[in-house]
Amino acid sequence: MLDELLGRYPYWATAVLMVIDLYGMLLKHSLIKKLVGLNVFQGAVILFFIAGSEKAGATVPILVDAGATDPALYVNPLPHVLMLTAIVVSAATNGLALALMIRIFEGHRTLDEREILERAPRT
Repeated sequence: MLDELLGRYPYWATAVLMVIDLYGMLLKHSLIKKLVGLNVFQGAVILFFIAGSEKAGATVPILVDAGATDPALYVNPLPHVLMLTAIVVSAATNGLALALMIRIFEGHRTLDEREILERAPRT
């Protein structure tokens, strides 16, 4: 039982990271802290998918000789490729969020969510 739990440590690490980051995104008032929480949350999701693509005793899908085409011998490269795309999207999201925070700071002279909402016009 304990070996089964310890053998799945990437999933436990992912769950812990997600809970900490949800706390950071939902309960913190600084926009910078929310962005850091979002970035670490994205990293936790990437860790989850990469950990799920692990296969014991498998190797990269490069054919050395034409006879060894058993799919059980190879790791599926699709999750890795998708997570590489997710990293690029995460970097773009981070850049856009930082640019928006610069504009928010220029307009409000603060990055505290409560102060920004207090100064916002009521409709």
